[in-house]
Amino acid sequence: MAARTRLSLLLPKSLHPLRTHRHVHTEAAVKEPSYPPIVASLTAKSKAARLRQIEERVKKICASPLDEKLSLITRIQRMKFVVYPQTFARNPDRWHQHFTKTAYIPGLPEKFSPGAESPPAAQDHTAATGIDDAAFSEIRDLVTRVILHEHWHKVKKHLNPQVSFYWRRGTRTIPKGHRKGRLEPIRFQIDDHPHSQIRIPQQLPQFAPLEASYTAEVPEVPYAPNLMPLFRRQYENNIFTGAKLPDPVCYGHTQFHLVPDRYHRERLARQQQSDQVEAFLRANAVASLFAWTGAQATYQGFWNYEDVSRPFVSQAVITDGHYFSFFCYQLNTVALSSEVDGNNPRKNILWGTESLRLYQDVQDGEVVGLDDGVVRLLVQFLMNQPHS
Repeated sequence: MAARTRLSLLLPKSLHPLRTHRHVHTEAAVKEPSYPPIVASLTAKSKAARLRQIEERVKKICASPLDEKLSLITRIQRMKFVVYPQTFARNPDRWHQHFTKTAYIPGLPEKFSPGAESPPAAQDHTAATGIDDAAFSEIRDLVTRVILHEHWHKVKKHLNPQVSFYWRRGTRTIPKGHRKGRLEPIRFQIDDHPHSQIRIPQQLPQFAPLEASYTAEVPEVPYAPNLMPLFRRQYENNIFTGAKLPDPVCYGHTQFHLVPDRYHRERLARQQQSDQVEAFLRANAVASLFAWTGAQATYQGFWNYEDVSRPFVSQAVITDGHYFSFFCYQLNTVALSSEVDGNNPRKNILWGTESLRLYQDVQDGEVVGLDDGVVRLLVQFLMNQPHS
């Protein structure tokens, strides 16, 4: 009978130490297979697919030439809130500030401040307006003739240029339908018709550093826009400065607005709504100048996902022929949608005056009480010019 032997499980001591690592160099030479990253389907009905669709669309818009970029930004038509710059809603200025992320600063920027509160001293007239007394006297006579001509003939010419801007701000929960419960961006559209506008080929200088807007306060309105009241409409998306894209005179200087016939200071005072006199004018300035500067920025290639690299500024004068209000606007951001506004400290800024009365009355063919300070401030506005 054969004897059984027990085999040892231990390696023999004479085994060469490198024999156990004979595959080391072979394993190092083998590379891990390289596969493309796993991404969501563009056609699936999922949140990941929706995020990828948005990402691909943003990349396409950013890489497109300017004319095609404008078309892509405004291509998707959805129900939106149409904002009217001249509205008789209660406290419309706060709503418009919230929609456009605009802070209001009473008074005018420093370069206009000498004429904002009171008429400057006689020795400062030339320095403030940049013209001598003889030239100002001619301007004053011209203003007087225009007042008399309008008083006797009641001529109001409407050049009626158009300014349009489309943007997104905030989100809402869809209340009904097959998409009930989902979040969607709130869309806005402004179509403005100023009386006239001045455009220039170069941009006006900024009124304040862009970083100065970080600490400005914008009113928060926690209510839905339809409580303003504002209504959602199937409305075409438009972005327009008043000139076509190839026009070299594409920067805004000053807009002039006439208040509507329904706007009566005396009536508002009788209804104990005197506080709405200035609120109406501020709302007009916020919406009109935001739309104008926003359209100018878009014409330069900036939009929601490519925020402005420099401020865009414009001015506005709102009047009923007797009272004049002066406003300056600085657009510091167009990144207003919920996707990009979370960590964006920039705010848009509006400076403005209270209503200033140009003259008191017309008696016996003469203008009574013409305020030289208002005339000088108007001249200052018109003489603001780009840096050479």
